[in-house]
Amino acid sequence: MELKIEKVLVPIDFSDYSKNSLRYAVDFVKIFGAELYLIYVVEPVIYPPDFSMGQIAIPSVDLEMDKRAVEELEKLAKKEIPHEIKVNTIVKTGKPFIEIIETASEEKIDLIIISTHGHTGMEHILFGSTAEKVVRKAPCPVLTLREPIKGFDYKEEIRKE
Repeated sequence: MELKIEKVLVPIDFSDYSKNSLRYAVDFVKIFGAELYLIYVVEPVIYPPDFSMGQIAIPSVDLEMDKRAVEELEKLAKKEIPHEIKVNTIVKTGKPFIEIIETASEEKIDLIIISTHGHTGMEHILFGSTAEKVVRKAPCPVLTLREPIKGFDYKEEIRKE
C-alpha cells in the first residue's frame, strides 16, 4: 500500500502556534505535492440582552467577523504559502472542533496538521483542547505539533520575511 497524501487541512486561529503549524505544513505538502486547506472558525457572538430572553446571536456582527476572517486568512496564505502550492481558504462559524471535523469529511482530507497550545490545569479544564477533540473524532490521521517543533527552526523562517 502506498501512502498518498493529497489534501492537508490546517486549522488557523492566528496565534503564533497555528502560524508555525502552517509553516510546518507548507514544507510537508511540498514533499507530498499535496493541496493545502486552511480553516478558520469564527465562534458565534452571543449577547445576553437580559435574563428573560436568554442568549441571542447578533448576525450583523457575525457577518462582519466572517468578512474580516476571510480577508485575514487570505492575507496569511499569501504571506506564508509559496505560489506553487494550491491553497483553499475556508471560514466557518461554529464550534472549532466540530467545524474542523466536518470540513475534513466534506473535503475528503487525508491529514490534519494542528498545533496544540499547551494549556494545562484550570485553563485546560475550562477551555478543553480543540486539538484533543479533533484527534478523537477526526475521519483521518491527525498530526499534532507542540512548541518547539523538533527538526523545524521556525525562528529562521520568521527572519526571512
